[in-house]
Amino acid sequence: MITFINGTLVATSPLLAVIETGGLGYDVHIPVTTAEKLPPAGAQVKLHTLAVYRQDAQTLYGFATVEERDFFRLLIDNVTGVGPKGALTIMSKLSLSLLENAIRAGDIATLANCPGIGKKTAERLVVELKSKLGAPAAGESILPGSSSPAGTAPVDSRQHDAVMALLALGYKPADADQAVRRAALALGGRVTTEALVKKALNG
Repeated sequence: MITFINGTLVATSPLLAVIETGGLGYDVHIPVTTAEKLPPAGAQVKLHTLAVYRQDAQTLYGFATVEERDFFRLLIDNVTGVGPKGALTIMSKLSLSLLENAIRAGDIATLANCPGIGKKTAERLVVELKSKLGAPAAGESILPGSSSPAGTAPVDSRQHDAVMALLALGYKPADADQAVRRAALALGGRVTTEALVKKALNG
């Protein structure tokens, strides 16, 4: 099993990265949330991968973190009607923390408002994954962007607060999440909630 790939990033698009390693070039299918974090072409990159074998194809999927790779596997193995392509679409719209917390909270509205998911798929995500994700620890918030339980990546509380601020201004969850992710990447380092909100609003 191919668990990661480490090499030179040759080219990238929102859903594909081409990585050269050992003299070979690999097409690695990725969600937008991973594409946002990739370095420029020519840089070294490491992606955590899952190889999916079908009768007519062998496809490699890559993710910025182990947690995202494992969530992708959880989606395609457990959610009825969601294959690799659908799972990538779902993970391209919302950050992992927002997805997991919405599923734990049974927040169908947040999930269904995400383009490409819809109400029926949102309901299946909650029904089929909620018990597998487990409940947040005692005293732990289930709001988008809050710290995640053991085994998932922690999320900066400033990003959470920035997402909440955009929601209060009328943004849809997916749009607010994406705007704050982009702002955090653009600003880099440890910045204030106010700076994240300002950058997200101004682009």
